[in-house]
Amino acid sequence: MKNNFLNISVTNIYSKPSLKSEVTSQILYGEKFKVLSKKRNWVKIKTSFDNYIGFIKQNKFYEKFKPSLKISKLKSKIFRKQNNRYIPTDKFLYFGTGIVALNEDRNYFEYKKNKWIRKKDLKKINYVEKNFLKVIKLFLGCKYMWGGKTSNGIDCSALIQIYFYYNRIFFPRDTKDQIKFCKKKISKKINKGDIIFWKGHVGMSINQLNFIHAYGPKKKVLIMPTKHTIKLISKTANLSVKKITNIKNY
Repeated sequence: MKNNFLNISVTNIYSKPSLKSEVTSQILYGEKFKVLSKKRNWVKIKTSFDNYIGFIKQNKFYEKFKPSLKISKLKSKIFRKQNNRYIPTDKFLYFGTGIVALNEDRNYFEYKKNKWIRKKDLKKINYVEKNFLKVIKLFLGCKYMWGGKTSNGIDCSALIQIYFYYNRIFFPRDTKDQIKFCKKKISKKINKGDIIFWKGHVGMSINQLNFIHAYGPKKKVLIMPTKHTIKLISKTANLSVKKITNIKNY
């Protein structure tokens, strides 16, 4: 099976070949995947980064793509060039997206025909951001959306995974797979960078007292007291903590 690469800013991955089915994840511009099968206007795919399987709408995908830069802002506005001026569009590329720099002009890179991105929004593709809180806190206040992984909407497991995706380090997409993948922390003391798992939910401690997560009941990414959150989830969802690990282990 040959590799394909997404050629639009973002697209939903569905559980079935139907817009009425559940959105389970998303893939971003330039993201690599293999087509497992085709059915009418749908393709069943397996992503290369995290081996995620689902259905996306049929399109003319790129067959070759080797990014040299990546988006380091929450979202980066796309511009078009007209009469030597850069005109903002209503479209964006999203955090972690890789691009190929086709042309360079002053403060912009062209990544697609007459689609330009500000240089200041980009880092080299092999740049590694070691400050995980800097990445995850970018999404504070963003809308909670099941299956989402952009500033337009993100879910709890994507909020953790996006740090690894930005650094091009493997980490599973869904909470259930993250729990299996991660090693249990021996110490019971909560520290900065601890990833706390429940059945179907995950978040991360930003220090010994507070916790950041994409929280469905509050419909956004927010910071809450850790002990309060553990008690709240126990009370409202009847769920206890399944595992604690630390982001620095990966």
